[in-house]
Amino acid sequence: MESLPMSSTTETSNTTREAQDSDEIDLREYWNILMDRRWLVLGVTAAVVLLTLAGTLLTTPVYRAGSSIQIERDTLNVINVEGVTPMESTADRDFYQTQYELLKSRSLAQRVVQDAQLTAHPVYAEQMAALAERAQENGKPLTELERERALVGGVLAGMTVAPVRNSRLVNLQFDATDPALAARVSNTWAEAFIASNLERRFEASSYASKYLEERLAQLKARLEDSEKALVAFASEQQLVSVGEGSPSLAAQNLGELNSALAAAQQERIKAESIWQQARTGDGLGLSQVVASPLIQRLREQRAQLRGEYQNRLATYKPDYPDMQRLASQISEIDLQIQTEVRHIRAALEADHQASLAREQLLLDRIEQLKGDVLDLQDRSIQYNILRREAETNRQLYDGLLQRYKEIGVAGGVGANNISVVDRAEVPRNPHSPRLPLNLAIGLLLGGFAGVLLAFVLHFLDRAIHSPKQLEALLERPVLGVVPLLAKQTPQQAAADPRSAFSEAYRSVRTALQFSTSHGLPHTLFITSAGAGEGKSTSAAELARNIAQLGKRVLLIDADLRKPSQHHLAGVGNSIGLSNLLAGACSIEESIMQVPALGHDLMLSGPLPPSPPELLAGDRLPALLRELGQQYEVIIIDGPPVLGLADAPLLAHHAEATVLVAAAEATRDDSLVLANGRLQAAHARVLGSLLTRHNPRHGSSGYGYAYYEYGTGQG
Repeated sequence: MESLPMSSTTETSNTTREAQDSDEIDLREYWNILMDRRWLVLGVTAAVVLLTLAGTLLTTPVYRAGSSIQIERDTLNVINVEGVTPMESTADRDFYQTQYELLKSRSLAQRVVQDAQLTAHPVYAEQMAALAERAQENGKPLTELERERALVGGVLAGMTVAPVRNSRLVNLQFDATDPALAARVSNTWAEAFIASNLERRFEASSYASKYLEERLAQLKARLEDSEKALVAFASEQQLVSVGEGSPSLAAQNLGELNSALAAAQQERIKAESIWQQARTGDGLGLSQVVASPLIQRLREQRAQLRGEYQNRLATYKPDYPDMQRLASQISEIDLQIQTEVRHIRAALEADHQASLAREQLLLDRIEQLKGDVLDLQDRSIQYNILRREAETNRQLYDGLLQRYKEIGVAGGVGANNISVVDRAEVPRNPHSPRLPLNLAIGLLLGGFAGVLLAFVLHFLDRAIHSPKQLEALLERPVLGVVPLLAKQTPQQAAADPRSAFSEAYRSVRTALQFSTSHGLPHTLFITSAGAGEGKSTSAAELARNIAQLGKRVLLIDADLRKPSQHHLAGVGNSIGLSNLLAGACSIEESIMQVPALGHDLMLSGPLPPSPPELLAGDRLPALLRELGQQYEVIIIDGPPVLGLADAPLLAHHAEATVLVAAAEATRDDSLVLANGRLQAAHARVLGSLLTRHNPRHGSSGYGYAYYEYGTGQG
């Protein structure tokens, strides 16, 4: 009663431990992949490092020399301008970006070539000679312009303009194979930039001054001519200016009348709108009609009479005298209302006519004033033209005179806004290539490429490598793992009971003892997906190990296409299973007793022309039943599953089936296909057996360390 909780607790703890070790198993698998292909990883890494080393050593050393300059936004201002430095703005960023682009301009590079006399330097002379030679080979001689462009392009390619972040400093770095040349070009570049900046400033100031002097002389003469013409025209037309911008009296009257006309037009439009509304319809909806007290009172009387009439209508007929009297009173009130509406319409029409007359009077008066104003304007047009021309010339002259004075002051007190902070020195060590850095990068890239290649080859590899992979693939337990024999044959390894080979098959025998409720299967079929995977050796070793338990064991070689048990036993194959199934011999004649094996042996016999037809009859199940009465365990060594119909027939009649796979040889897709064929034949596949397994490859976490236990290796 107490053993059941103990067993449940043990199973729970094992399950928990397996769940906790799941991550470690994954890491171990990755580690095993790298260990299996460690020579590939090391080889790829070594090759990349050697290539990097060779490339680095063969690369011509390049030296880098750098100078630094400081660029200020504006020149030093000796005139008082607030006494503070303005804060950085978008214009400042544009200014510095412009300076950086000027430092990388072709015109500056061309000036450096000339100032540093680079055309005579051996490095560039050799490059130009090689370029001219290639051009001559192509049939197009190199012109002087093309030579200069190529030289300038080469100099630009070696220069690096590196602004220092959050500062006004700029580093000018030049790369060359000659250290002295690198320092020389870097310094010349800074000096040439300063000189070109000063020249641009001087040329701009000189050109501006000369241009402004010419324009001032022209504007001065034009101003004098325009003022003389204005005075002469005013005297001729007898025009007297009483104030700048003041309108004449006629113009003022015309403006007032225009305002009055606008108001009269608004009133006329309003009266016309009301009259148009009064002309259409019965007029009862007009606001004047609705607001009339008389009409309101008449409507109230009519409503009372109408109500009385409707009340009596329920009692009297319309031709009753009182009813006729009420109808007559209602008609009389309707007539009075219509009369009052006509009076209101007449009043609205009169208002409309009055507004029209008032508007026409204003229009006539405005027409009279227009003639006076137009006459004055005709005489003032030319005067205004001359006056505006004189004012414009005066403004242009004053503005240019002020600008001319500013340029003169700025040109007198200006200073250069660019200065050299550090001059370039001749470098002692090459900038590139850097051997330690390149080797480190090569080692990193080589290691990455090797690991990547190892994983790619692993995931492209379809072979079975580990028991865990086999178990996951078939979803069946792995009954045992047979190690790879390095120097011994299977017979030699089996002769040593302490060898890992013998121990592996004893482990399989133990697993088979617990595979069924009655212990060892009575009929055990051994097969594999393909040929040469160790199924015949496994069948022979299992038969021998089970016989050592004192069991009566019979090993049947059912591979009627390529039998091998007679080779393993070292006997002839003249009679066997094929004779028995064909009815050519008895069971006693087909069974061979080999004392050295410890169990009985039934060979395949002569190879039949059509093994499936021989195995598909009723003789096979009847034979297995009859042999089952004589032997406790019958082991059948069958043919491969794929491509043949023999194995599914044998597996169908066997009590249990074991699928053998060879490590590093059997493909996973072939094994899955073979298992599917066995399942389709309703075979009871107990599990699998992995042969030729290297215990050092892919067995991490599966518990096969017993390979080395007791062999003197551990």
